[in-house]
Amino acid sequence: MKKLQLTSVLVIALILINCKNERDPDFLINNLQVGKLMRTSPVSDLETIYSNDSIVRDTLLPTLVSNANTIKVFEKGGQHLLTLTPNGDSIPKIGIIRVLDPRFKTENGIGLQSTFKEIKDKCVIKKIVTSLNNVIIFIENSDVYFTIDKEELPASLRYDTSINIEEVQIPDDAKIKYLMIGWD
Repeated sequence: MKKLQLTSVLVIALILINCKNERDPDFLINNLQVGKLMRTSPVSDLETIYSNDSIVRDTLLPTLVSNANTIKVFEKGGQHLLTLTPNGDSIPKIGIIRVLDPRFKTENGIGLQSTFKEIKDKCVIKKIVTSLNNVIIFIENSDVYFTIDKEELPASLRYDTSINIEEVQIPDDAKIKYLMIGWD
């Protein structure tokens, strides 16, 4: 009888652990998709893909700057999910995605509320690029990249644009400013 109870408890525990680790596919990021959006999806299919959500197209910018149109995807209720920038192909697809909703996470659990330590622990960093106000972290074998504000860095690294910042110089608790996916 005790073995049966112990076995039952173990089975229930395993089921709960497995259920907790499953990711909602509507908020999963991998090399083939970002939530409902597939890498191969043409821009013309966005209305169908996000039929339960709201899409806002930038109508002023394309007239001022060619190929600078953005598309914002909002969840019903107003939560800004994604900002999409189409590529310049003859059949436009999504080129760049900016994730704005913290529910979106990569396959290894990295999202907008993650820290640099989580990126280091769960990803292989390919390259770190220093810009005027940010540090951009590119991941090996991934289209995902992260931006960390230089304000998260020690003061000695914030203002010198000629310094190439290295992984060891970024504090573990540095927060992600932007989570981006580049499909170009």
